[in-house]
Amino acid sequence: MSDAEGRNPALEEADSPQLVSHDEHLAALEAVLMVTEEPVTPAELAAAVDVSEHQVVVLLDQLRAEADGAAGGRQRGYELREVAGGWRYYSRARFAEQVSAFVLGAQTSRLSAAALETLAVIAYRQPVARSAVSAIRGVNVDGVVRTLVQRGLLDTAGHDPVTGATLYVTTAQLLERLGLDSLADLPRLSPHLPGVEDLEEHDHPEV
Repeated sequence: MSDAEGRNPALEEADSPQLVSHDEHLAALEAVLMVTEEPVTPAELAAAVDVSEHQVVVLLDQLRAEADGAAGGRQRGYELREVAGGWRYYSRARFAEQVSAFVLGAQTSRLSAAALETLAVIAYRQPVARSAVSAIRGVNVDGVVRTLVQRGLLDTAGHDPVTGATLYVTTAQLLERLGLDSLADLPRLSPHLPGVEDLEEHDHPEV
């Protein structure tokens, strides 16, 4: 009997698609995770790559293991993490210095010096009104603040109980671009900005 006669085409067709399907689903899931801007739930990922939620969890575990260098592979500079019920790729914590340098040096170079200064004041003083930021910087910041809000780096957070002025805060997008987990990770900037006690008059300027 020849090799061709000894093969069972039906069995080959049954086995081959299963292997290809797994690899294709794995690659598709990886591609989706690469472009997500926030953690995505297993249910959403399952719908995106057309597999069951149980299957997507298995695939996620495999992708996480591969990123961690399982089976003797090279550990990647990123890791797959489960955060708040969702999954997303993140750069590894030990490369935070390099990532922050790139983000601050390359990405934020598209922002003007005025925008960066305004962003820094709000980051350290939030929640804060535009009038207070203007007083600290000595110039009008209305246009700059609008630009930063449009870019998703600032957001509104209610109103000052005394003046009724709109208060502004930095967003999670800014922390993400800086590679920080929280505002507590911001470096101390006291030598470069007025002390808290010196800014009280700016928070509630006299009319």
